[in-house]
Order: sequence, then C-alpha cells, then structure tokens
Amino acid sequence: MNLYFSPDACSLAPHIVLRELALPFKLIRVDNRNKTTADGADFLAINPKGYVAALELDDGQVLTEGPAILQYLADLKPQAGLAPANGSWQRSRLQEMLNFISSEVHGGLGWLFNSELPVAAQALIRQKLFKRLALLEGTLQQQEYLLGEAFSVADAYLFTVLRWTAGFAIELEQWPALSRLQARIAQRQAVQAALAAEAR
Repeated sequence: MNLYFSPDACSLAPHIVLRELALPFKLIRVDNRNKTTADGADFLAINPKGYVAALELDDGQVLTEGPAILQYLADLKPQAGLAPANGSWQRSRLQEMLNFISSEVHGGLGWLFNSELPVAAQALIRQKLFKRLALLEGTLQQQEYLLGEAFSVADAYLFTVLRWTAGFAIELEQWPALSRLQARIAQRQAVQAALAAEAR
C-alpha cells in the first residue's frame, strides 16, 4: 500500500494507524501547493480531489477521505481492536464519532487556515468549535478514550486535528480531559514513529 501524505495534515491519522497495525506500506509525500508527489508525479491523477490522505492499494485502487481509510485499515486487522466489528452498535458509534470529528472539529479548524477570513467570522467559528470541544471534554471526563477504555481510530483522528490548535493559539488546557488525551496519545510508539517519519 502507498499512503500519500503531507506533513501536519490529516493524513497523519491513517499513518498512525498503519504503524499501530504494523502493516507494510510506503509513505509518499505530496506537495499540497503544486499537487505533485516527491518523485514528481501528478497527485491529481492519483486523487482528483487534490488533497491528502489517499491510500493506494496494491491492485491500484485508491481510497480517499480519512474516516473511510481509517475504518478500512482497522478492518484489515480486526484482532487489534482499533474499530468495533462491522454491523455492531459500537461500530455505528465509531462512525458517529468519526463524522463528528470530521465535520465539527476538522471542518471548524480547517476554516481557520484561511488568512483572508474576517476577524468576526473567525470569532464565530471559534465559538462554535469551542462548544464542540466542550462536548468531547464531557465524554472524556467519563472515560479514557472516545469510545471507552481502549484506543481506537477515532482517537488517532482527533489527536491529529487537535495538533493544529497550537497554530491558532487555542490552549487545549482549558479542556483538561482533552489535553490529557493528547498527551497520552503522543506517548504511543506508533505516533512517535509516524511524526518522526513525516519530519524527515
């Protein structure tokens, strides 16, 4: 498998999961501005959407969209327990959480990367985002991870997008349980290996 990534992008989440599962893969860097890969290939020919992550399978098929990639990877090694079994109630809960992170947290933070956004609009986005983070804080005050007491692909995704808050001077310490989750996940061997590989 090939994982197309950009440093500090949401592609870090599937990168972490690939390492958690010890699956064989090749990491291919993408220049987001020029839409080219490190070896000069046209990234738009691989993913016409033009953004990472993209997972290219050995048969040439390409899967995009983080939540879909995360679940696909988890299902390759179900015994690792990174996602509940397909068809179960808990799997629906995972999908609920992945959609919430994607639309409300990833989406909210994504708007803040637009430097042309008026200050008033930024303030409204932050206000909405902070309400969403407060909801996650409430969940994490009751349990260690988003789905309960075990690390899942949802935690990898949330960890990835919450790393962006530092760039917007958003102090996660105002949500102590979220802050503890970030610190706990940062200590995982797979996370440290993924971050080191993307920094090269």
